[in-house]
Amino acid sequence: MTAAASVPLKRWQATIIPLVLALLGMLGPFSIDTPYPGFESIQHEFGVGNAETQQLVAAYMLAFAVMSILHGPLSDAIGRRPVVLGGLSVYALASLGAVFAPNMAVLIACRVLQGLAAGGGVIVSRAMVRDLYAGPMAQKLMSRVMMIFGLAPAIAPIIGGVLVTSSGWRSVFGFMTGIGVLLVAVVILCLPETHPVERRTELSVRGLLRSLFGVFRTPSFHRVAWTGSLMFGAYFLYIGAAAIVVVDLLGQGPNDFWKLFVPMIIGFTGGAFVGGRLAGRISIIASASMGLAITITGALTNTVLMSFPALQGLPWAVVGPFLLGFGASIGFPSMQVIVMDQFPAHRGAATSAATFLTLVLNALGAGLLAPVMARSLFTMAAVGLGYTLAAGLLWAWHLWLARAGRVGTAEA
Repeated sequence: MTAAASVPLKRWQATIIPLVLALLGMLGPFSIDTPYPGFESIQHEFGVGNAETQQLVAAYMLAFAVMSILHGPLSDAIGRRPVVLGGLSVYALASLGAVFAPNMAVLIACRVLQGLAAGGGVIVSRAMVRDLYAGPMAQKLMSRVMMIFGLAPAIAPIIGGVLVTSSGWRSVFGFMTGIGVLLVAVVILCLPETHPVERRTELSVRGLLRSLFGVFRTPSFHRVAWTGSLMFGAYFLYIGAAAIVVVDLLGQGPNDFWKLFVPMIIGFTGGAFVGGRLAGRISIIASASMGLAITITGALTNTVLMSFPALQGLPWAVVGPFLLGFGASIGFPSMQVIVMDQFPAHRGAATSAATFLTLVLNALGAGLLAPVMARSLFTMAAVGLGYTLAAGLLWAWHLWLARAGRVGTAEA
């Protein structure tokens, strides 16, 4: 299928746009993972403990989730580029503020501001994929974006470790400031507007709320969106609690985050590659189901392995996360496309709503479940298994309703 672009694309744009969209998508996980190696230094400088530094993750993610509910509908009303550029600009300023934070309260406040702004690029970039392409091409591009996006959790802590070791934890946020400025320039130069004026919705509080309400009141949206959120959430548990997993449970140092993240990202990018190859060869429903089945298998394998104390270390501790990433990156892009196809006139709102559910789940996992999961790797594995089994039940329910003719074609 050929691209269905809202504006004509030059050849170089068609080549570079997937990379640009992936870079925008990477900003979310990159902002979570880069500061991890600096947590110990932050604790020493500000006299706080592990619970307080873990709030740097939870505060960012909760703020991201709160604002994510507006980024998509706003982009439906005023266009994609203004929302992306505005978010990136505020993100850069918030990162600069974190460089000079005098205490923990100010640092957390800057992380909140980062979270409020980052979704402008992360969320809207997904809607832009569906603006430009349909059917298997949209699925394939989403998988490519996910494959590049998946590199962030592996690269970020390595970069963070080098920066913390050489220049201290504040240099991490200086680096993030530079990333924000660079992305502003890249978007201005390379990314066209994909949502033309004639397709835009009403710019008003009433209009934004109406589009969101239309999404949230649709039962099939919740079944598909929660399935994707829980499937991805089982994988993300290990990203959100990486500092606890690597340092506390595995007994590694601040430069050893790669031992967790590299296997996870190999699985994630490998699954995204497979998902892209499957696009057009099997249905999008089959692709989503395959990814979910692999994720459940990975969670079950992880739980069995971690039930043996002798195996609660490397390399066995990363086998489960590897499989979780492989399955999630096959199924999650398909779930995203299915969600957006339910609301062709409100893709931004649908993306925001689905992302909001994912982020709230992940933020609760990082802020509330992480201290509980810190008891053991088995506890983490059991929580992940619970996530995937719940996802499986929701997806089975959705497919049963679809086969019974109680879900429309666009919703199925």
